[in-house]
Amino acid sequence: MTDDRPDRMLRAGETCWAIARAGRVAVIIDAADYFATVRDAIQKARHSVLLIGWDFDTRIALDRPDDDAQVPNTLGKLLDWAIETTPGLQIHVLRWNLGAINALGRGTTPLAILDWMTDDRIHFKLDAAHPAGSAHHQKIVVIDDALAFCGGIDMTGDRWDTREHLDTHPHRVRPTTRRPYPPWHDVSTAMDGPAAKALGELARERWRRATGETLTPPTPTDVWPDGLTPLFHDVDVAIARTAPEYDGRPGVHEIEALYLEAIRSAHRTLYIESQYFASRTIADAMAMRLAEPDGPEIVLVNPEAAQGWLEEEVMGSSRAMLLDRIAAADRHGRFCLYTPVTEKGQPIYVHAKVMVVDDRLLKIGSSNLNNRSMGFDTECDLALEASPDPSEDHAIRASILSLRNDLVSEHLGVTQDVLEASLERLNGSLLRAIEALRSTGRSLVPFDAPTISDAERALFEENALLDPERPASRWQTARRTFVGLVPWGRRG
Repeated sequence: MTDDRPDRMLRAGETCWAIARAGRVAVIIDAADYFATVRDAIQKARHSVLLIGWDFDTRIALDRPDDDAQVPNTLGKLLDWAIETTPGLQIHVLRWNLGAINALGRGTTPLAILDWMTDDRIHFKLDAAHPAGSAHHQKIVVIDDALAFCGGIDMTGDRWDTREHLDTHPHRVRPTTRRPYPPWHDVSTAMDGPAAKALGELARERWRRATGETLTPPTPTDVWPDGLTPLFHDVDVAIARTAPEYDGRPGVHEIEALYLEAIRSAHRTLYIESQYFASRTIADAMAMRLAEPDGPEIVLVNPEAAQGWLEEEVMGSSRAMLLDRIAAADRHGRFCLYTPVTEKGQPIYVHAKVMVVDDRLLKIGSSNLNNRSMGFDTECDLALEASPDPSEDHAIRASILSLRNDLVSEHLGVTQDVLEASLERLNGSLLRAIEALRSTGRSLVPFDAPTISDAERALFEENALLDPERPASRWQTARRTFVGLVPWGRRG
């Protein structure tokens, strides 16, 4: 049933699946805090732990350094400990089946999974309920239907980092080889109340589609993690999804509808963090707003390059082509794509998926600004919205704006107070404030799009094989181009 709220961006049945109340909502920036918080929450679970993800690595250390030797600190051993110490607890882990290929070279991970398969209270399944080449990309953790996490952070390797994003960090290493990996920026959320229960329903439905098994909802308990400070209290939270057409189920495109509604509704500023910028639909919507004489500023934060040569060939060429379209429309100079760097100029990989519309809407989830996230992969985003009446919801508006400024100041390497003083001085212009505060150390760097070759232009027109908008588009392209390339890459 469609929600009749024409003055709202969040409308159940159109731009989201459901809207439910949360007593508390926290935003967790970067995996150091996220991993430690999930570890704390799992220790409080009494009935059910549901882990739904693109990938899991049982070897990863959650707290770094480990401050509690009495409780195991690696993901796999923690789940074993939780079962041993909590009678009646059931743990369900669902991972994308093609993502499991990554586990084959991961030391003890496959052995730990085999061990789980012999336990009658840890249930590990691979999810193959998707079109060929599609990815199950959601990142959801639900505990006792009372606490749910949802965002962009995978509980796997190469994700842990602190908000300092140092050039080197002794704990930012791979679990077995101890080899370092580059800085990594990400964002997730935590919530309780009916919103957490709704995410539990979504996760159990995903389990049912993957396995044919119907899970019984648990009795909610109070498992809010110690030390996790809510950013919002008593707010409605919307759950928006993408799911491809498959096995008699129609496609779900709520996330795409929400992006387009948000771009249409922005008044002053649209701030987005995304792993990719490759969706033509989204770029065209942005271009229309930028062509308006009084349209919004658009600030987009991306990584410098995609991971892996194949992804960069496809996503990188798509980004460059779309930036050409944007530049042609941006006659008023209201768009900039930035990439964050460390103190010594090392690129920080942006894996976060965040959108902030003025001081009115916040969206955090698993979807990127690429075609796959709009219709081919399985995604889950959360959003909350202040009333369109600026005289209402002052606390929500202040919190939305504070989070945006928190993220931007982190990228710039300045305090939030410094950024907000600059915004006040420059009449609220985020672009002008960023330009005023950029430095040669930790900062945001405007992205300089490379010159696109004829071959890359052709790849952009044929990239539906690797970044399709819908399941059918991939196979139409495959028939006329090159079949056999691995379409999932390491995208996370």
